[in-house]
Amino acid sequence: MDEGSVRQYLLDKPDATVGQPFGEGVDVYKVQGKMFATLIKRAAPDGRLCWQMNLKCDPHEALILREIFSAVVPGYHMDKRHWNTIILDGSIPNGELQRFIDNSYLLVVEKLPVKVKKRILMLLLDGQGKLE
Repeated sequence: MDEGSVRQYLLDKPDATVGQPFGEGVDVYKVQGKMFATLIKRAAPDGRLCWQMNLKCDPHEALILREIFSAVVPGYHMDKRHWNTIILDGSIPNGELQRFIDNSYLLVVEKLPVKVKKRILMLLLDGQGKLE
């Protein structure tokens, strides 16, 4: 997925919004005011300038993903137990990137008030969202 596809996939989530509360160049994606992703262009560990995305993750799965994918590292400027940084260098299959995004979104939705959570989950189940 390129940066444009990632942006669109993030915004296709029900109630997803984007802003730049940390300044220009750092897109922050939220659902109901709660952050589930960031997107920024910055230097990767190897020095290349590329797009990177921070995503919320189950702590155990976060460690496993870092072992499997070299493009998954501890969350940049985030709680490294609960966030991974995904380097969008083309090495991770699109389906996996979408799954990472979906999981991050659902972890945040799970913590929302019951009424809001039910409405969002119904939108996803009705096919109006793009959870795959």
